[in-house]
Amino acid sequence: MLMKAASQSLTEQLSARFAERIRSRLLGPGARLPSVRLCAEQQGVSVSTVVSAYDQLQAQGLVVARKNRGFFVRDSSPNMPLARTGKALPATKNIVNGPADATALIRGMFHHLSDKPQPGTGVFPPDWLDTSFMPAAVRKVTSASALRSLSLQYGEPMGDSGLRRTLSQKLGTLNLHAEPEQIITTVGATHALDIISRTLLRAGDCVMVEEPGWAVEFARLDAMGMRILPVPRRADGPDLAVMAQYCALHQPKLFVSVSVFHNPTGYSLTPGSAHRLLQLANQYNFHIAEDDTYSHLAPEHATRLCVLDGLQRTIYVSGFAKILAPGWRIGYLAAPPDLVERLLDTKLLATLTTPALLEKALAWCIDQGQLRRHAERIRGRLDAARARSVKLALAHGCRFAAEPAGLFGWVDTGVDTDALAQRMLDEGYLLAPGALFHAVRTPSTLMRINFATTQEAAFWKVFARLRDGMK
Repeated sequence: MLMKAASQSLTEQLSARFAERIRSRLLGPGARLPSVRLCAEQQGVSVSTVVSAYDQLQAQGLVVARKNRGFFVRDSSPNMPLARTGKALPATKNIVNGPADATALIRGMFHHLSDKPQPGTGVFPPDWLDTSFMPAAVRKVTSASALRSLSLQYGEPMGDSGLRRTLSQKLGTLNLHAEPEQIITTVGATHALDIISRTLLRAGDCVMVEEPGWAVEFARLDAMGMRILPVPRRADGPDLAVMAQYCALHQPKLFVSVSVFHNPTGYSLTPGSAHRLLQLANQYNFHIAEDDTYSHLAPEHATRLCVLDGLQRTIYVSGFAKILAPGWRIGYLAAPPDLVERLLDTKLLATLTTPALLEKALAWCIDQGQLRRHAERIRGRLDAARARSVKLALAHGCRFAAEPAGLFGWVDTGVDTDALAQRMLDEGYLLAPGALFHAVRTPSTLMRINFATTQEAAFWKVFARLRDGMK
């Protein structure tokens, strides 16, 4: 709270608060600050105090004033417009760039806002992931001689051969047949997606991505100079009619998809939609990167494009940061044989090799059944948390835009969640507003919640109080 007795004036305190949020990207480029009158009401200060604070921010080059519109966070990059807004164009013309501030959510995940559970985060709470077998796995593979050999030389270019054999067997339980020679380990699943993009695409190429979708994927592709074609994601899968129009007009080379427990909706692909999608890929000659990041939470029989396609036009991506060890950063991809060498060259140019020591420890965790038992415990705990979170959300006047499933809920709040997110920051909560999950950032009443971190009534009481104040 702003304190009159503090060594700084109220103006200086308010200016410093917004400046810190802008520099830490909790307020991203193009974000609009609360109106002067609204900010005064929220912070319990006079209008003149807010005007002075905003003037200080403008003098520091952190915000710009727009006549009759308000104050907006300045974009420090030389070639980026201040804000990308506006309604989506018709499907045949809707070629857009990613949002300028998509990294705000990721930065917020690493920003210690408060000790409260964070509804907008994309990971499980640390205590959910705390295990005894992970330290045991590291000790198992770090005898004096092994530690010396693993530390003093690079690992295998494609990744530890033992882990790749283990992953090949693990994929077999999903009915996905991939030889160890088709598997490349990476520094997390995001790195795998990056390898695929840099191998198959060049600046200016068109790539189809689901919308709503992962904000970081929009921003990553945009930074590489790709032209993004947002494909509406429905309950059964992507909108195939829109995809067909894109294919006929723009010849996209890649489609990035989350088939199971889609982020942020929780949707899962149906067999019929998957079959028609693969027909489209064969007809128009594009590849599909299937991001199965949440595979550990899903049933083995869930529909996956790579299983139906047999790794012909599809490339499978997954990792272990969500379920096991975020700090280990181990992911992998399984690819068609004719693409493996090209993908490996891209990996080597970026990272040389990946950490063999941690890869060997992970292989031990999988081989001993520790990962499987751990995932079962997490799924049971998540099911209980989801039930509590859904009950609280409904009780506090929200509705779900998609059937609750997986780790995330896609919630309609009835108010602008960009504006609500700024109010929630004052209470120590980081939200994930719906606008972050669209290629063109537009106001949205939706937000993504993490079921594991929204099962306490305290959050929902604060949420309801601030939301009701906006109506």
